[in-house]
Amino acid sequence: MAGGLLLPWPDTDGEPFWQYALRGELRVQACADCGLRRFPPRPACPRCHSFADEWRPTSGRGRIWSFVVAHPPLLPAYAEQAPYPVAVVELDDDPTIRLVGTLTPSVRRPDAPWNAVPVSRLRIGAPVQAVYQILAPGVAVPRWALTTP
Repeated sequence: MAGGLLLPWPDTDGEPFWQYALRGELRVQACADCGLRRFPPRPACPRCHSFADEWRPTSGRGRIWSFVVAHPPLLPAYAEQAPYPVAVVELDDDPTIRLVGTLTPSVRRPDAPWNAVPVSRLRIGAPVQAVYQILAPGVAVPRWALTTP
């Protein structure tokens, strides 16, 4: 935990996702044989059952598919920022890929407090862009920046 926040605990399949995130890249696992993108990462392709994979870059752009306002969280470090919105984002590159994350008011503020985006600004379908917040040395997590005023 960093400052009381839970840090990612990557497994073998998901480790590359976190390495790319630390470099500011949003990549998703894809089957090296049939090309199916998948998230969360897993050892075998659900379509062709191949164990061959690769990590493909995405644009990092997406749309809010759903959101919830978290309050009150169970852990004290999260309670300090509550209430805060959490979004499920479908990627523009592949709408079958959906990721969850906190929101930030702009791409220039990846470290903004989690409660910096008023719920009144959130809309299903609102465009967002992945940005990365450093939570601890060697650990970056994707967040979603609203790309409209």
